[in-house]
Amino acid sequence: MKALILAAGYATRLFPLTKDFPKPLLEVGGQTILDHLMDQLETVQNLSQVHVVTNSRFTRHFNDWAQAYDGPLPLTIIDDGTSSNEDRLGAVGDIRFAIEASNLADELLVCAADNILQFPLAKFVAAFKANPVTYICVRSIEDIEDRKRRGIVLLDADNQVLEFEEKPDNPKSNWAVPPFYIYPAKTLKRVQEFLDGGGTSDAPGHFVEWLCQKDPVFAYKIEGEILDIGNHDSLAEARSAFGE
Repeated sequence: MKALILAAGYATRLFPLTKDFPKPLLEVGGQTILDHLMDQLETVQNLSQVHVVTNSRFTRHFNDWAQAYDGPLPLTIIDDGTSSNEDRLGAVGDIRFAIEASNLADELLVCAADNILQFPLAKFVAAFKANPVTYICVRSIEDIEDRKRRGIVLLDADNQVLEFEEKPDNPKSNWAVPPFYIYPAKTLKRVQEFLDGGGTSDAPGHFVEWLCQKDPVFAYKIEGEILDIGNHDSLAEARSAFGE
């Protein structure tokens, strides 16, 4: 298994902090947001490589970070060639770009770079290993206005995804999908198929929404929280949670 970290966004809601600096390398709790994710990835058995896809504006920052990393996982930084929010490839576009640029053909754990996980990521991977089809994470959210801003799924009794809807006006369940996915090797070719068929390249949930109508997709119900850092308020809340 390999991991792909999506870090090519421009984080405009965090300007001016992120005008010339990548959000995943902001510090929370004495280390970068990305270091928190690497701590989790280091607990995943048989993970052979971590690929980080970013943009031309921030590649230097991530190269410096990778050179300073002293953990056990081999790192590859991928520049997607974009330089502004207007020409960004989008999350699904970056997944396709990374698959092609690094010739990815193994099981792939796809992670957003701007979330701090407070649940054991290794358990999510173990669920996939026990049933090696596409897996997503889900967590229960009671606030209906919050659910309207997220991907929402309907699940059957075995936690198979029956329906996925991105940012619904009328959420059909309280199961929201954070941006962490595991794809079997054979599913990677589906990304190109999705985009060739007119699928949007932006939010990664749109690909899962399409995929669950074609292939089995299962959900892992996480045990714990996720600190989703998208704006100044959520950054302040995350730092407060770590006692800053």
